[in-house]
Amino acid sequence: MANTTTTTPSTVSPQGPSRPQSEAKVDYATLVGIGGAFLTILIAMFLGGSAGSFFNLPSILIVIGGTFLVTTTSFTFDEIVRAQKTMVKAAIYHSEMPSNAAMQVLFLADQARRNSILSLQKHLVDIKNSAFLHRATGMLVDGITPEQLEAVLEQQVQAIQTRHQRAASILRRAGEVAPAMGLIGTLVGLVQMLSNLEDPSTIGPSMAVALLTTFYGAILSNMVFNPLAAKLERISQVEATVNQIYAIGICSIGRQENPRRLEIMMNTILPPDQRVNYFD
Repeated sequence: MANTTTTTPSTVSPQGPSRPQSEAKVDYATLVGIGGAFLTILIAMFLGGSAGSFFNLPSILIVIGGTFLVTTTSFTFDEIVRAQKTMVKAAIYHSEMPSNAAMQVLFLADQARRNSILSLQKHLVDIKNSAFLHRATGMLVDGITPEQLEAVLEQQVQAIQTRHQRAASILRRAGEVAPAMGLIGTLVGLVQMLSNLEDPSTIGPSMAVALLTTFYGAILSNMVFNPLAAKLERISQVEATVNQIYAIGICSIGRQENPRRLEIMMNTILPPDQRVNYFD
């Protein structure tokens, strides 16, 4: 049977190897990383015995509200809204390893060789979780020529990359704005304090605004926005490789090339530790 393990040869049965299954999973690294960082800071606050003093509504309004509004100024509302779904991928996303993508494509190529390209119609339901592969296979079954298919898939790969880059750039921009809003809040608090030195009761709240805005800005920038932007960029690179594998594979099937030749092509794209061995 086919095996997604890249170093173990697979044996082809008379019916062909079974198709590797893709699965959606939670990216625990992101959740543990960000959640653990916040938990560490909260523990430090409680150990200091004054966790409540770290909550200041004016500081929250300046940093969070200001960061959102200034970031929106750099883009459009439509871009911000469309980027939300992509940003969620930094925490929960449909993960597809390039090696598993190659095995799926080779399975389809083997089925098309054994039966026909039209026989791939019955496998569409099995690959519905891989949206790009599902669309590409559907177009192939519908009779689109390999040349047309290659042009369409190339455009789709570029569009997906552009969408991911835009979402990452929004997070990067927010990461730049948050510390700046913290600095602005600090200046607001200092001005309030200096303008009311004759009233000692105003010094404490003004200093709280001055210090906590910087604190909130640093937290959002270094613990939320920049790490999520880096994760999105990484996910985008992996997904681009996976989609490239799908595009090359489906176009190869459309040209009715030998699946063993396709396997060789796949292994030139895959990293050495993820190369596949679908056939004996």
